[in-house]
Amino acid sequence: MLKLYYYPGACSLAPHLLLEWIGAPYELTRVKLGDPAYNAINPAGAVPALDTGEGWILTQAGAVLQYLARRFPEAKLGGDGSPREEAELDRWSHFITGDLHPAFFPLFSPQRYTTSQDKAAQEAVKSAAQLLAAKKLDLIEAHLAGKDNMFGERLSFLDAYVVPMFRWAQAMLPEKLDRHPNCKTLLERLQADPAAKKALADEGL
Repeated sequence: MLKLYYYPGACSLAPHLLLEWIGAPYELTRVKLGDPAYNAINPAGAVPALDTGEGWILTQAGAVLQYLARRFPEAKLGGDGSPREEAELDRWSHFITGDLHPAFFPLFSPQRYTTSQDKAAQEAVKSAAQLLAAKKLDLIEAHLAGKDNMFGERLSFLDAYVVPMFRWAQAMLPEKLDRHPNCKTLLERLQADPAAKKALADEGL
């Protein structure tokens, strides 16, 4: 059976949500970040990690999402196998992984982005991160214009991927998602889905 290692509200929420959409049986294991026992499972110490039930463990949220979409093609949450669709999915998955997600890092741990212990310096780091995250969201906002989901008309693993990021924006950006109404509408609709409600409840969110 699949086993997902997660931390509440982290990017591991994305594969958690995707597993609910897929409907395959799985186990959830909450981890304590920094725990040596979990570091033995994922030496990077980050979530998610997915025990595939096949004798190997996969890490990195984007990779886990794509793996699940490919393992369960009947759920139709990935591409159709054509070079163009796969490339488009890769493009946005890589953008979320490499641009949007890291923009929030300084908001969680500003002390890691300055050598100063001064509170004002750390607040300056957070302010810069808020501006950067909003700029990254601008690109997704424009992409969503005229679309129901990240991949057009149909649901995909990309929609699961943006849920934790949009939630962080709502919690940590001064304008929340008010500057990004397309993102806000998508988040509200996705979170109203019964599968999403279950995933959020399972994580105590």
